Amino acid sequence: MKTGKLTENVWKRSVRNQIKTKRDEVLAGAGIGENCAVFSCEQDSLLSVSVQPVIWSGAYAAKYAVYGAVNAIAASGAEPAAIIFSMLLPENTEEGQIKEWTAQTEAACAGLGIQAAGDGIRVTEAVNHPVFTVSGIGKSAGKGFFSVKEVKPGQDIVMSKWAGLEGTAVLAREKEKELLTKYPFRFIEEAKEFDRFLSIVPEAATAVKSGVCAMHAVSEGGIFGALWEMAEGAGVGLEIDWKRILVKQETVEICEFFGLNPYLLMAGGCLLMAADNGHGLVRALEEASVPAAVIGKTTDGNDRIVINGEERRFLELPKPDELYKIIR
Repeated sequence: MKTGKLTENVWKRSVRNQIKTKRDEVLAGAGIGENCAVFSCEQDSLLSVSVQPVIWSGAYAAKYAVYGAVNAIAASGAEPAAIIFSMLLPENTEEGQIKEWTAQTEAACAGLGIQAAGDGIRVTEAVNHPVFTVSGIGKSAGKGFFSVKEVKPGQDIVMSKWAGLEGTAVLAREKEKELLTKYPFRFIEEAKEFDRFLSIVPEAATAVKSGVCAMHAVSEGGIFGALWEMAEGAGVGLEIDWKRILVKQETVEICEFFGLNPYLLMAGGCLLMAADNGHGLVRALEEASVPAAVIGKTTDGNDRIVINGEERRFLELPKPDELYKIIR
């Protein structure tokens, strides 16, 4: 199998179809387009739990795992409260590295206002580079939560911030020497600082108050992968205007340098939203200083189409993230 997420068909056959036991407390389980499970609790509150593994070997991988887990919680409409993190480490790991990864985790938690509530760290000969996994935990009042299953035909699709943010930051940090052969130092430093956009908690909170119907945190597989997942989870079609998709110039140029597709590049920090009035949602987000755009609509068919002027192309099933072509 290829590095990255399981393909949709493999996941359906060998994971989803094997899980049959149900409990009343589990209101929603993780699945296509759904990145966290939701549980009912006492006093009419809901508990959301997510899991985010990071399998690429980078100096900042622990931090990215935290943001991935917390973003999934926020996209369910819950308030992130805590994480539990684990590390599987090769035998040549130094104690100083463990301290640095833990410090990264705590710094990310401090910035998000959440607690690192537990850890599971093991050294094993079974891995040849560190593997980080973060479980996010959040809570919301009432019986409602946001699910892509609520997406209906005829709704606007809104994206926040920019495509390829996370992958751009990772490439700028991990491949700085190569990039400096073409681009100035200030250009690379700006791309590194895309880290500051990785949390979707602010825009999710704004969207909840501004008429959003469903949210999906973009991550591995990029904006095109997330659009497919959202549509597949909802059972709707899509018509997306390629030219409306927001993307930073740094992302475009770094992807050109490595021969990557920016729309299939890891895009943590971007949130997809479905709304009856997408333009009103965009105004609310922009008033909260969050860049956003209506990039298309859902349809009542099965076709997922991206339109670029006169050209119409079909979205494909999600593929391994472009980042894995460069970083393992």
